[in-house]
Parts: sequence; C-alpha cells; structure tokens
Amino acid sequence: MPTTMNIKLGAVDMVLETGRMAKQANGSVFAQYGGSAVLATACCAASATEGLDFVPLTVEYNEKYYAAGKIPGGFIKRESRPKDREILVSRLIDRPMRPLFDKAFGREIQVIPTCIQADGVNPPDILAINAASAAVAISDIPFNGPIGAVRVCLLGDEYVINPSYEQWKKARLEIVVAGTKDGITMVEGDSEEVSEAEMIGAIEAARGPIAEVCKKINELAASIGKPKLPLSPLKIKLNRADEIRSCAHGLLNKALFTKIKQERYEAIATAISDVKAKFADVLVDETQKKLFAALMEDLQYEILRGGILDSGSRVDGRGLEDIRPITCELGVLPRTHGSALFTRGETQALAVVTLGTVFDEQIFDDIEGDRRERFMLHYNFPPYSVGEVGRTGTGRREIGHGNLARRSIEKVLPTKEVWPYTVRVVSEILESNGSSSMASVCGGSLSLMYAGVPLKRPVAGIAMGLISEGSRWAVLSDILGDEDHLGDMDFKVAGTTQGITGFQLDIKIAGLSQEILTKALDQAKRGRLHILGIMNAALPNHADEISQLAPKVVTMKIDVEKIGAIIGPGGKNIKALCETYTVKINVDDDGSVTIYGSTQKNAYEARDAIKGIVEDPEVGRIYDGIVKRTMDFGAFIEILPGKEGLCHISRLSKNRVDRVSDVIKEGDKVKVKLLEVDRLGRLNLAHIDSLDENGNVAVDANREAGHSDSDRPPRPYGDRPPRPDGDRPRYDGPRHDGPRRDDRGPRRS
Repeated sequence: MPTTMNIKLGAVDMVLETGRMAKQANGSVFAQYGGSAVLATACCAASATEGLDFVPLTVEYNEKYYAAGKIPGGFIKRESRPKDREILVSRLIDRPMRPLFDKAFGREIQVIPTCIQADGVNPPDILAINAASAAVAISDIPFNGPIGAVRVCLLGDEYVINPSYEQWKKARLEIVVAGTKDGITMVEGDSEEVSEAEMIGAIEAARGPIAEVCKKINELAASIGKPKLPLSPLKIKLNRADEIRSCAHGLLNKALFTKIKQERYEAIATAISDVKAKFADVLVDETQKKLFAALMEDLQYEILRGGILDSGSRVDGRGLEDIRPITCELGVLPRTHGSALFTRGETQALAVVTLGTVFDEQIFDDIEGDRRERFMLHYNFPPYSVGEVGRTGTGRREIGHGNLARRSIEKVLPTKEVWPYTVRVVSEILESNGSSSMASVCGGSLSLMYAGVPLKRPVAGIAMGLISEGSRWAVLSDILGDEDHLGDMDFKVAGTTQGITGFQLDIKIAGLSQEILTKALDQAKRGRLHILGIMNAALPNHADEISQLAPKVVTMKIDVEKIGAIIGPGGKNIKALCETYTVKINVDDDGSVTIYGSTQKNAYEARDAIKGIVEDPEVGRIYDGIVKRTMDFGAFIEILPGKEGLCHISRLSKNRVDRVSDVIKEGDKVKVKLLEVDRLGRLNLAHIDSLDENGNVAVDANREAGHSDSDRPPRPYGDRPPRPDGDRPRYDGPRHDGPRRDDRGPRRS
C-alpha cells in the first residue's frame, strides 16, 4: 500500500508518497506541491569498488514537456540533451547531498528526479530537492541526511517561503536554501542590492521550514525505510604509518607554505616523492600506494588547517583578511565591442562583450513557457588555466559558474526600455587559483562599462573560506584553490557599494551558525569594497558611446496614427526603408519604433527618414538643415527628410548679402529657424545668423538696399503662388484634355 506524508511548506502542503511508483528502485518518492509533481528515484550499484577516494554520485534532474502539456519545439520532438536549467537544478541537489555520503560505501549512486507535472504556478526545483532527499533516506543507501530545501523571497519587508512564480518575479531577493536538521549547508540566489542583514534574515527564515522537512522525512524513513547496506572500508592498514607520517610532516610543512602556486605544487610533489623513495620497500602493491596517497592528503589537510588556526598563517603568507594584488586592464581587444583583463593573484579572467539586437536574444523553450533573455554570460575554463592537459568543452561546472556570474551582474543592467541591446559576455579563465567565478563578475562588470553599457553601478565578487576545529574557527578572505579544497566552506558574495547582488554558499560541515555567517558577510563586504575601489580607479564610469563596430539600436516614439504611414500598403514603406538604409525596423502597437542598424550611420539615417515621414514642421523651432539648391533670391534648405523650405536672401545674415553663394553653398549644413508655414504649406526659413538676441529676424542692410520678400519671384512650375485676385491656386495642369476646337466643327451661333 502507498504511504504518504504531508509537510506544511509555505502556503501549500508538500505531499510525499512512496510504494506506488518505480518500486524496483532502491528508493522512490512521488512528491506533489500544488499542481507540480516530481518523481525521484535513487539507485546504487550491486557491488562496491574498494578504496575509492571520492563519492561516485550522479544527479540527473530532468523535465518532461508533457508535464506542462507541451510538445518540444524544433525538428526533434522528444527530450534530448539536458538544458542549462536542468543542469543547474541538478547542481542544487548534488551540492548539499554529496558531503553526506560516506566514501567508504564505494558504490556508484544515481539519483534521478523527474518533473512529470507542472502547473506554471509552483516551481518544481524545490520539490525535486526534497523528493531526492526523501528517496535516498528511505532507500538502503547509507546517508547522513536527510536534507530539506526551501526558496525564500523578500517581498517588500516580508520573507515568503516557497513563493509562486508571480511572487518570485516581484521579489527584491530570491535564494534557495538547503540544510540538515543541524543547520544550513547550501545557499544560492541573487538580489537587488540588499543589505547583509536582509540576507541573514532570509537564511534564518529558512531554518525552521528546513528542520520540519528533515523531521518528516526521518519519520517516513523510520516507518517504511529499508535497512542500510554496509560500508566497505579498507581493512588493510598502511605499513609503518607512524614512521611515514613523522618523516613526511616536516617536509610537507615546509612545502605547503611556498607562496607561488606552481612552485608550491612542485615542492609538495618533491616532498612526497622523497618520502615515497625512502619507504619504497613498504609501497609494493596498489593498496599500500593508495593508503600512502590518502595519508599524504590527510597530512596536508592537518598542516594547512593547523597553521591557520594556530598562527593565522596562510599558504601564500597573507593575513586572514588580505586580498591578493589586483590589476585591471581595459580595451585589450580593440576590435571587440568591449574587453577587460582582470587579474587577482594567480587568477585571471579575460571578459569580452558583444552587443547585439533583439534578434540576437536567447530563446528558451521549456516547461515554464517560451521566454527570451537579452543578457548572457558564458564562462569557459580551459585546462591550460591550471597548467594541465585535458578536454575542452562546457561541463556542469562551467554552466554553474557562468550562471552565478550572470545573476550577479544582471541586477545592475539597464532595462530594455532604457537600453534596448542584447548583451553577451564571455569570460575566458586564463589562470585559476581560487574564485574564477568572482573574477568573471569583476572582469564582466569592467568590460560592460568599457563597452558603454550604462550599469547602475559596477559589481565585484569575492570568495570566502572557513577553517573550523571544535570551538575554534577562522574566516578567510579571497581564498586560494588549496584553501577551498581543504577548508570547510566556499562562500561567494558579489555586489555593489550599495548591497549584495549574487550569493552562493557551500558548507562541508554540519551546519553554519549565525555568528560565523555574520562574520563572513561583514568580512566579505570589506573585501568587496576594497576590490571595487581598485576597479573604480581603473574605470570611474561607463563609456559615453558604444564601439563604432557595434550595431546601433535607436528607439523613438511616434503617434499611433502615423504607424500606417511608416508601414505602408502591404508593408511597402517599411520594406523600402530597411533595404535603403540596411537596417531592421520594429514598430509596436503603442507607437514605439526600434531601429537596428549594422552601423550607427545606417541607424541614424533610417531614424531621420522616419522622422521625415511622421513629423510635422514646428514653427519657431531651430533645425539642422542641408542646403539642397541655391537661387538668386535665396536657398532651398531641407530641415526634415523630404521637407524643404526657402530661406530668402534677406534672411541669410544681419548684414547685406549681394549673392547667396557668398554665405552658403549647396550641400552645406546650416542652422535655420522655421518662421512660418503659409496657407499652402510652404516653409519660410531664416538663417540663424540673421536672428537677433530675441530670436527675431533683424532689420538689416539687405532690406535697406531694396531686398525684401516682395522680390521673391514666382515658384517654379507646379509650386506657384496664388493669383492676386483670389485664393484659388493657379491651374497648372494640362491645357487640353480633348480634341482641338478646329476638330470639333463650327461654333454655335
């Protein structure tokens, strides 16, 4: 018979059910939250691999399109490779669970949470984390859990547990928090420059619900859970372990505190090689060699952590709060739209910006519905960045680090209405020794500002670490790779001078106290402000103009009644504009016009052409005009595309003008004022040099010499003035529509 467990979580009950679906798995749980449902299964291999020094865990979260009543788009009508979202949720499940498995179990473990129903209201990711935890807890796989997870959003001044999609969109802060009954083990999210106190408040709001989830899962496991499989620890001991430890301790203690990374690794390798050579008679088989390698790892762990806790000594000689030297180089790739090289110690990121149009937006087709993203940040971690040979490509780590950097910067981008560009940032990690994702935040922020993107404020990031033994602990700023690997915490904080924008926390120990969290956040803020100071010195503000090589996006607003004039019959006019100026034009129903040009010149010319179609000349306004042709009596000047007016010779200057060509010539760009639009729609202009301080046409020598508007001759054929004796325009059409009079016979008498 199926067994169910109801857990109050936010505004809705989470229901866990087992015993009805996927019964051949080691553990399976069908979880529901509102109208969303996830089936999570946990399986392990039939036998153990002895001597594994890692946990062979894989988490494969996946979403089925049928869950939302959709058929996949494109040519392939079935789910294929994991989408970025599925990989990110898999990481959210993996990170808090992995430290709770024992390496001595030695069997491959696979957890597969599948979203099989989505209501579009309740996000399924939190449900997947809890269902995966419950599936392992009730299985026969040894697990030091369970874990629970909730999403916390800050709406106004209120913390909301497990908000709906609608609430999530309106929140100032959004984080996913996971932990055990003993405390928090993972946090990830972003916010709109919230304070450290608000971030702590969100994490504290999650503690109670997480503890309740863990309690209920334990009750479910106690009632129907299976007996746990045995561990497979190595029963063989390392021969002469005490002698090896004593010999290696002094050598490793010296090698570990070498300041330069490559030199340190060489010194450690040499020290281990020397010890291995001295005890070669002991290390005769693979098992003894594995035990020796494990002892060397344990020794490094003890020495590094002991040095920090006992004397505050870090491997590169820094104090606990010291930040490594930072350099910022801008415009290192002048042919790109924006670039920056950010170096912090032995970590270096090359960030490159490419600007695009709305047609370059990333389109997502998933169970949440079709959506578009105008900001992308892609993170690459090639093997040469750590001096190794390996495969290139995009793995889960690259997707996770890029997502954290993207979310950290996205909060300070201008809105699409203010700055309608699509933006892609690529962070190439050229060197790595700790916190390359935070280097991507710093480099990405600098490259965006250099490219002319008007960020609200620059963003910087810093990685914090923790070393703890019993009641003793120390928080480290700007951790190295070794301190991350051998420490108890990897805590990344990104933000501006005003507050936090990105946040990620992973804890390897059982829980994190509020005291440590507060200390870490305060220390991270000081480090972040230090880094921002260096960045601001290198680039105080964003560039005034985008690169000449970037596409130009121009927006304008027109009267909705003029939309038809731009579109034309069957789209004739807008097609002609696009072809003439090599642009793309988008016209919205509210009169918003967006022009996308491959160059700034093309975009501006297209904009001016549209202005000429929709704008009416405004009397009293100063225009930048172009002289189209000159006559003896004045010049015809185009003030808007397709709209010309006459500037009479008497209005070219305050002084006497004998010839028009003495003042202006065809093709000149001049400033003119529109004086009037006569009853025939003709435009009368005045050169700005003919105006007095009040903007009126001055009484000048031209008039005294006899030049006046009355000298103005009749307009050319087709544009003549009205007859003196009436308002009816003179007829300029064909004189004879039919046969001549001589051909029509005699006149009537």
